[in-house]
Amino acid sequence: MKMVADKKLFWFLKEGSSLDLTEPWVLDMYVQQVLSRGRAKDVKAILKSVDGEQFKQTFLRVKFFLSLEVREFWEDFFDSH
Repeated sequence: MKMVADKKLFWFLKEGSSLDLTEPWVLDMYVQQVLSRGRAKDVKAILKSVDGEQFKQTFLRVKFFLSLEVREFWEDFFDSH
């Protein structure tokens, strides 16, 4: 799945850059940015566009780059689901 990078979240990318979420490293970057700096609507968009198990695996790869509060929230979420 390809998408245009939201400039509010990906200010460091060239305007109009496309993200290929089928690439694991791109998905990792996308999830990390959204969980770190995104709004609720950005998180909802991830959950609609990425399979739940794939999201969990991505989270496990990037969780150490997230703030403690964000990491604990998602760890609790996955533990309860």
